[in-house]
Amino acid sequence: MAQLNPGKSDHPWLTPRAAYLHVPFCRTKCLYCDFNTYAGKDRLISEYVAALAGEIRARGAETGALPLRTVYFGGGTPSLLAVPQVRKLLDTLRDSCGVEPAAEVTLEANPGTFGPAYLEGLRALGVNRLSLGVQSLDDETLRRLARTHSAAAGLTAVRHARAAEIWSVNLDLIYGLPWQTIDTWRDHLTMALNTEPDHISLYALMVEEGTPLSTLVSRGQWEVPDQDAVADMYEAALPLLERAGFVHYEVSNWARPGHESRHNLVYWHNEAYLGCGAGAHSYVQGVRSWNVRPIEGYVRRVQSGAGVRAGDESLPVGEQVGETAALALRLRQEGLAFERFRSRFGIDPPARWTAQLAELSDMGLLEVDTDRARLTDKALLVNNEIASRFL
Repeated sequence: MAQLNPGKSDHPWLTPRAAYLHVPFCRTKCLYCDFNTYAGKDRLISEYVAALAGEIRARGAETGALPLRTVYFGGGTPSLLAVPQVRKLLDTLRDSCGVEPAAEVTLEANPGTFGPAYLEGLRALGVNRLSLGVQSLDDETLRRLARTHSAAAGLTAVRHARAAEIWSVNLDLIYGLPWQTIDTWRDHLTMALNTEPDHISLYALMVEEGTPLSTLVSRGQWEVPDQDAVADMYEAALPLLERAGFVHYEVSNWARPGHESRHNLVYWHNEAYLGCGAGAHSYVQGVRSWNVRPIEGYVRRVQSGAGVRAGDESLPVGEQVGETAALALRLRQEGLAFERFRSRFGIDPPARWTAQLAELSDMGLLEVDTDRARLTDKALLVNNEIASRFL
């Protein structure tokens, strides 16, 4: 296995400047979810937080991390943690890795799991970005998907975030849902925009194998929109978001200027990050690693000092090059920036991918100039196929 300690290099692709903390607890398991999450295990939260703090201490010493620029509490439902538990984890990060004073600190939260006082407590700890799992503003859809909140609760959650003066608020919304039409999608997106969030993430519903949703669809009990209808919904969102003042900075993400997700930009730049918690993934110096998934097993291994890593994979430089290019092309404004790429890999993209860049440019799918290559609007719906040409 490759050596993980990269020393104190300031290059963000070598030394982690971002940390993801996985909180796998949920009130219910949504029908479409295939993430490492568990319902009905809230009794384990306190023990899990202690174990997570233990892993953070170990990882901070192992990686020689510089002060973190971004911290992301993901899940699951991190808003099921009490404020003192969030404080414990942030204090551990500050002691073990360091956290820059101006770091972006995001916490995912589901409507109905918090009130104004909770958010005020988070803000006092340094949490400055809230990502709200609204998903839909249709009560019947939320009920059928086993979401525990109502449309009204989703809107109330945004108001609470504003009242608590959380600096940046993101809304997650899903399109391509069963029973959803392009008209209802436009209406619900407009309702979401009227709450004046700072950032919006739009995700097409994925029918993942092994989920209850997959079973319902395969049996013909539920019908999801076809690919053409889903594409129409995506394209219908574009002018609504532009008129509302959002910059389309990544294929599935829009932000008001200055509110781009700095943490997710680490992933799209294919830079190093630490992942702590049950099932969390890390990427450090070309080594991708992942932790054991079950909560109980994770806690036991931290407590015993056995280590929580379940596996790792050292990526050849050629794979790192291809993945970095493919991910960069998701960024609408920045794209595949040639000088950034040369600085990191010593490779000139126009020379390495001459044929691909020329062909995709001739097809009207890439805009190529002297310093970068970017997807055109025409390419948005086939971005994965385009990215595969660089792998």
